[in-house]
Amino acid sequence: MPVSPIDPTAPPGLAEAPHYHGHRERLRERFRSVGADALSDYELLEMVLFRALPRRDVKPLAKSLITKFGSFAETVHAPDTRLREIGGLGEAAITEIKLIAAATSRVAKGQLKQRTALSSWATVIDYCRTAMAFADKEQFRILFLDKRNQLISDEVQQVGTVDHTPVYPREVVKRALELSATAIIMVHNHPSGDPTPSQADVQMTKAVIDVAAPLGIAVHDHIIVGKHGHASLKGLRLI
Repeated sequence: MPVSPIDPTAPPGLAEAPHYHGHRERLRERFRSVGADALSDYELLEMVLFRALPRRDVKPLAKSLITKFGSFAETVHAPDTRLREIGGLGEAAITEIKLIAAATSRVAKGQLKQRTALSSWATVIDYCRTAMAFADKEQFRILFLDKRNQLISDEVQQVGTVDHTPVYPREVVKRALELSATAIIMVHNHPSGDPTPSQADVQMTKAVIDVAAPLGIAVHDHIIVGKHGHASLKGLRLI
């Protein structure tokens, strides 16, 4: 079979494999041999982008994403609308990025369901931070527990604005009764990154406790998560 001649007007080296192919293989090999901890945030993000952008050098794009959002975790949890603002990042690449966020949350949730929630408090915190810490709007979530403190259900009850989520104590308790839960852990995020509870957070928690207690439903804690850590109202002796 005759071989098509190389276009003489093509840039030098066009017939050769692009330079980034060797870089990709070296990155994969480093990942395989020494693990993810040996890779920087932008290098790990490069590997996420490989499939969606097979014919591009994605290193500059990965670096610009980390610069804009701050870290690998913040990038994969960034809202779709903000990701679309990045030049050169199409829908396929955004899907790959959001897939990482979804997979991380699913794994953390699976680990939580396999354990007695209160005997593994670190797992509860890790899951809550994975699920909510990098969201751009406030979310109010409830972990419903049975009498053995096993997780019955994990539900997002409300999604609010960047600094407020409406919470209705009677609706919280009503849902607990529907699920035959005997205890709950309330969780919400602060998109500002600072998990310090506000006075409104404390007042709302006490209002839920006042409605739940006569019905035999315990409020074990109210956890606030942010990019910079977490706060427990019970640990701070605010409830």
